[in-house]
Amino acid sequence: MQALRTVLFYFLLALSVVIWCPLSLLIGIFLPLRARYVLIARSWCRFAVWLARVMVGIRYEVEGLENIPAKPCVVLAKHQSTWETFYLTGLFAPLALVLKRELLNIPFFGWAMRLVRPIAIDRSNPKQALKQVASIGQERLQQGFWLIVFPEGTRVPAGEMGKFSRSGASLAVTANLPVLPIAHNAGECWPRDGWAKYPGTIKVVIGTPMHAEGEGPRAIAALNQQVEDWMTTTMQRLNGTARR
Repeated sequence: MQALRTVLFYFLLALSVVIWCPLSLLIGIFLPLRARYVLIARSWCRFAVWLARVMVGIRYEVEGLENIPAKPCVVLAKHQSTWETFYLTGLFAPLALVLKRELLNIPFFGWAMRLVRPIAIDRSNPKQALKQVASIGQERLQQGFWLIVFPEGTRVPAGEMGKFSRSGASLAVTANLPVLPIAHNAGECWPRDGWAKYPGTIKVVIGTPMHAEGEGPRAIAALNQQVEDWMTTTMQRLNGTARR
């Protein structure tokens, strides 16, 4: 039964893209940026999170919403699945999405994504991609966008920790902004590999904003380590609790 629900979930999610993207293109082009983002990205991602709850039983609980600052900053989040991409895109607005450049060439979907000014990177060239995120990320922060960086760089299986990149901390220090750490155990319900989805309650923890002490490489390294230590400790508390 769960397998059938999962197939139906993917079918309805794909169908929503077919309907939503052309509609977003027709309306979004006439809207100011924030309203355009809410229509194109936030609304659809919230629908995806809702659909996952209704169809495959993936619920969630959030701790620390009061820690979100009033002004946009750099968000450093744990990366285990696609679920947190949907959830975080629906939580922050406007958000500078970091995505593969090739996605922008997909008819309707890619065209709609162009309207929300994503940071499109070439993942075949990691060094160039980091430079793009750094330069364009600074521009987006100055323009009032939230910026989400997954410091592990890729989705890491539930229960594991990946090596932390300093790119997000570097962006925050350069822009003189705090970082907002976010941990979760979404990978227990929505695994990194395969199509299977498991019912349960994802735990999301939003930490208090962290500020660098000073400037330069040492400040960046210290801030990054502070986030990694918080993430490691928080994940130890969350691991294995989503599917109880």
